[in-house]
Amino acid sequence: MIKHLPMFPADVVAFAFQGQVTKADYDSVFLPVVASELKKHQKLRLYYEMAPDFQGFDAGAMWDDFAVGMEHIARWDRVAVVTDVEWVERAAQLFGMILPSSVKVFPTSQTAAARTWISAKSSMLEHAR
Repeated sequence: MIKHLPMFPADVVAFAFQGQVTKADYDSVFLPVVASELKKHQKLRLYYEMAPDFQGFDAGAMWDDFAVGMEHIARWDRVAVVTDVEWVERAAQLFGMILPSSVKVFPTSQTAAARTWISAKSSMLEHAR
């Protein structure tokens, strides 16, 4: 299941991934939200949070995630991934190597830091480096 998370800045799309995530979840939640927000903003920031009960993605969900990422590659301002799942961390790091934006992986113990980082304006991030 994918849950759209509220309470983020307007240019941040945030999701929690729970249990087994399917293509149907992407089609009904993720893709419509991202498409709607891309119409409103030139650049978006993405926030992915893997819930403690996260079990994985089916093949269709993985493909949809990759496809939307690549289709709009120049429109991602930055991406935060919160996970303790090693293969998700590695996949995010690999994806980050091809994105022209920042991708940062946080352990679940640092969820608050991840939310702060994804919500911060770029000028604030420059001072933090």
